[in-house]
Amino acid sequence: MKFIKILFVLLFFNSIAYADKNMKIGSKGKESEISRVIKVVMYDNYYEPNSFQIKAGETIKFEVENAGMLVHEFNIANKMMHMKHQPEMQKMAENGILLAFSIDKEKMKKMAKMDKSMGHSHSNSVLLEPKQKGDIIWKFDNAVNIEVACNVPGHYQVGMIAKVDIN
Repeated sequence: MKFIKILFVLLFFNSIAYADKNMKIGSKGKESEISRVIKVVMYDNYYEPNSFQIKAGETIKFEVENAGMLVHEFNIANKMMHMKHQPEMQKMAENGILLAFSIDKEKMKKMAKMDKSMGHSHSNSVLLEPKQKGDIIWKFDNAVNIEVACNVPGHYQVGMIAKVDIN
């Protein structure tokens, strides 16, 4: 029994360390700490610019505009987080919240009461209908292996990803 407890503790702490190591994406930034502004335009299945040069610890305000004809997302995360988020986005589509050209915000509010992930209220992400704009303020502290991606079903798979280089 003692062996099982020790094994459980080791596995538990190892999984925390693994998750922590891979979840280093930074944190929600403060308006007062913005070091620069980057304007981003989302077209149908690509970003402009398609890569970002960021200094470690820098706080960036991303001013994001959806100039495409489809709904798009600007999501700051690592690949593992994007893979985890994609089933949530698929579920939003299956429930009629996320449509090709629009977002049913009323349905989103109702569904979010039952399932918080349906509210899409992540500080590292903005989900925009065509011709909409949104902002994210992000501090790149402790951030490694980051990419910006659109997790609307199918968009990541066709390459709607922007590279983030942190120096």
